[in-house]
Amino acid sequence: MLKRIAALLIMLTGTTSLWAQGAGEAAVPFLLINPGARAGGMGEAGVALATDATAIYWNPGGLAFQYNDPETDHPGEVSLMHAKWLPQFNFSDLFYDFLAARYYVDDIGMLGLGITFLNLGENVATSTTGQEYDRFRSQEYAFTLSYATRIQSNLGLGVNLKLIRSELAPESINVGNESTNGRATGVAVDVGVLWKPDYDMFDNKLTLGANLSNFGPAIFYNDEAQSDPLPTNLRLGLAYDLLDDEFNQMTLIYDANKPLYRRDGSKAENFITAAFYSSWVKGKISDRWNAVTHSVGLEYVYGNLIALRTGYFYEHEQAGGRQFLTFGAGLKYDIFRFDFGYISDDKDSPLSDTIRYSLAVQF
Repeated sequence: MLKRIAALLIMLTGTTSLWAQGAGEAAVPFLLINPGARAGGMGEAGVALATDATAIYWNPGGLAFQYNDPETDHPGEVSLMHAKWLPQFNFSDLFYDFLAARYYVDDIGMLGLGITFLNLGENVATSTTGQEYDRFRSQEYAFTLSYATRIQSNLGLGVNLKLIRSELAPESINVGNESTNGRATGVAVDVGVLWKPDYDMFDNKLTLGANLSNFGPAIFYNDEAQSDPLPTNLRLGLAYDLLDDEFNQMTLIYDANKPLYRRDGSKAENFITAAFYSSWVKGKISDRWNAVTHSVGLEYVYGNLIALRTGYFYEHEQAGGRQFLTFGAGLKYDIFRFDFGYISDDKDSPLSDTIRYSLAVQF
């Protein structure tokens, strides 16, 4: 029996998902873990505040605005994040890592690379009589290549190509009297846009963002006839500068997320149909509305040196019920920036006391 990995699968794909409504219908839900301690401290919002290398995840369109003036801007940046995931379960080997890098190439645009890794730890396989016969490690990861450019001076477009790999169990593992293949591979694309309206009424204070992520064909482990959809997601949001002077900056941000995947009986519905039709019109209107999650955040920066952040994440009770406060801080010195993010939730929640640390270096 695979007791630990069974428990992890329940946590990762249960109907009360830890990441998004409906993730029980989707494979590889680790793709929905929001990276970056900065956004993690602001209610997990960031589609319109994609101003660093983590824009590869939040909104690749934001990469297009990250190199403007060769006299002041750095063409390259690397960002690293580490988090002990689901700390309330006390699994010492359950952790999440994220790496993002971007570099501007003259006459081409901004190129990016992202690596996402979720370590699920060591698992023990036992027979029906409880005798151990194997040990194996489980992990899931994804590699992302990005490209971004400006279509207009105030409009950026970014595209990601993503290779996804899930390694839950080797083929040597038996479930009952049958062997199982707990490994799967998939591909997906992300498309993001970032727009800074230049209308006088906004006074260059408003930024709008949109990102369609994890858009691709379903993947399967054992049986293609029982395929699982990728966790396709549409993220829309805004960022508004409440204060911006020589020493003080304060920005309000808001994100809304809608899952765009569905199952058709025992297998995934066609990903194009699900994203552009079924997710919008099938089922009850209330269920479709309740599936949308909301994030709001606030960031205050003093002297481009110290940052304080807070935020709130809301998910309807019928769609998972995650509702928590977040707090964060950041410190920037020369080409380095260190960020910290913290989730404050009910102690019964496995997300409670989740801490993210990230380091960004420009070059």
